[in-house]
Amino acid sequence: MEAESEPYVRLATLRTLHRVVADLNAARSLAGTLQAVVEGAVHGLGFDAAAVSLVRPDGDLVVAAVWELEESALGGPAVLLGQVGSRESWDRLLGVSDHWGTLRFLPYDRGWAVGSDIPRWTGDGPLPVYTNDWHPSDGLLAPMYSAGGDLLGVLSVDRPRSGKRPGAWTREALEMFSLQASIAIGNARLRAEMQRALARLEKEQQALRASEESFRQAFEYAPSGMAITELHGVGRGQLTRVNDALCRLLGRPRAVLRQQSFADLVHPEDRGLLERTSAESGRAELRLSRRDGGYQWVCLRNSVVADAAEGPSFLLTHVEDIEERKRHEFQLAHRASHDALTGLPNGAELKARLGRRLCAQPQGPEAPAPHEAVAYSGAGAIESGYAGVMGAGSYSAHSAFDGLEGLEGLGSGAAPAHGYGLPEGRGEHAAHRAPGRGGPEHAHAVVPADAGSSNEMWVGALRSGGAAQGDKGLAVLFCDLDGFKSINDRFGHNAGDAVLVEVARRLQQVVREGDTVARLGGDEFVVLADGIGREEAKDLSNRLRTAIIPPMRIDGRAMRVGVSLGIGWAGCGMSIEEVLHTADERMYDEKRARGGAVRGARGERSHRRAG
Repeated sequence: MEAESEPYVRLATLRTLHRVVADLNAARSLAGTLQAVVEGAVHGLGFDAAAVSLVRPDGDLVVAAVWELEESALGGPAVLLGQVGSRESWDRLLGVSDHWGTLRFLPYDRGWAVGSDIPRWTGDGPLPVYTNDWHPSDGLLAPMYSAGGDLLGVLSVDRPRSGKRPGAWTREALEMFSLQASIAIGNARLRAEMQRALARLEKEQQALRASEESFRQAFEYAPSGMAITELHGVGRGQLTRVNDALCRLLGRPRAVLRQQSFADLVHPEDRGLLERTSAESGRAELRLSRRDGGYQWVCLRNSVVADAAEGPSFLLTHVEDIEERKRHEFQLAHRASHDALTGLPNGAELKARLGRRLCAQPQGPEAPAPHEAVAYSGAGAIESGYAGVMGAGSYSAHSAFDGLEGLEGLGSGAAPAHGYGLPEGRGEHAAHRAPGRGGPEHAHAVVPADAGSSNEMWVGALRSGGAAQGDKGLAVLFCDLDGFKSINDRFGHNAGDAVLVEVARRLQQVVREGDTVARLGGDEFVVLADGIGREEAKDLSNRLRTAIIPPMRIDGRAMRVGVSLGIGWAGCGMSIEEVLHTADERMYDEKRARGGAVRGARGERSHRRAG
């Protein structure tokens, strides 16, 4: 009968083992899996108590689950829950135990091997009578390993209900159960890590969505223009996203702007500045085209938005409207460089334009051949006032400033045929240049030779470096009004101011486009005419005189003034003071020859009020 019951017992054990393993796989969490392990050891393998010590991330083992068939009066193994044992003590304990296959049996007489830090509970069962009886201090351990061979934990069982030390069949069943338990614990840990990762991912996605929404609102509702530009691929440089403020600023719909780039919108004169602007923290003040055909002054500030893995992704550009500030800057520059009464360039601007045209290199046989003339753009007055402020690029005004009086030639974009535009060495006075340095693109100014030797001093100063007969040069015509003081004294300063304004208007009507008419002060005017010969200069002098002499009607009265003119020539190697002084001397030569009044003190002015 006993022989027939053994297979039956084993079959029943296998059925029970199958059920508890199914319970292991059905657990939804790591805690549920651990609890299923200890309950399966008690109910399926015939032990009264079981505990699982789980390896923590720091390597130590903590009692994570316990179970006993009947709760002991002393509290049972449940008191061990949460206690921690060091990995070193556990390794020593497993090393001194008897090896029963993958199991480890620690007999009671080897209890000295149990470290003081290992959680332990001793039951109150009967002492053994026979050799194979279970002692209350005996211990049976089933180490559980991962597929990679790392220790996951240890399953401890106690008090077999048979009262005997487990036989071969129970040991084999416990080995199989511990193997399935290690698989279930590994899967549970993986599920727990996946759940934590999913929770982190969801949290990060929520934060990302919140960040994207914050960026979207900040981008879309920003009071100034914002744009996103592609940095890579076929769409490199194209505007992929713009906000309403930029659309309003340029007067263009969003769909149109998204098909363009800043290079398509920038003013032709500012294209080089845009290309030189750095992507990272770059800043540039330039003009962008509006839908109405005009141009808008803006300040572009760039920021590169980078991806941690792929590097720079796109360019975020802040577009600030600086139209009003530019308007004030041009107005201030114009006021600083122009006469308040007539709107003509003042003495400082006249000297600045001369300084930009001359260099310190005299023209002679030993001097290098002059280079081709460079075309200058924009008005010299405004550019000289902003040479140190505006930085690189050509900053001429546009249609928004067309109504400003005296800003003639700004924004034309074309190089004047006889202009005094700003070369690369802008703002650099000839007197401060090192001798012999006129710049690689500088067109040297030369003094035309005079067959009648009316300019011997100038030709002598250049020695044999003068130009051949018929060459053209930079003429300086010094104009001093005759009879102006009597008008000023007789009719008052208001009448004198009106006369000066009318004279300025008449002079501007006579000169060519690109010539400079400046008021030096009082009743003195200077005309700069580049690229003309001596005969052309004389003809210009006659036309200026003819324009000034006719009477002018001021406050219902006819008033007339005369003019004395002196023609001087400016050449490289000469100082500005020398150029103006020589033209002034020629003017006085004419005044004396015509018997006109000559001032007693040099530099005295007859009209102080509007100077």
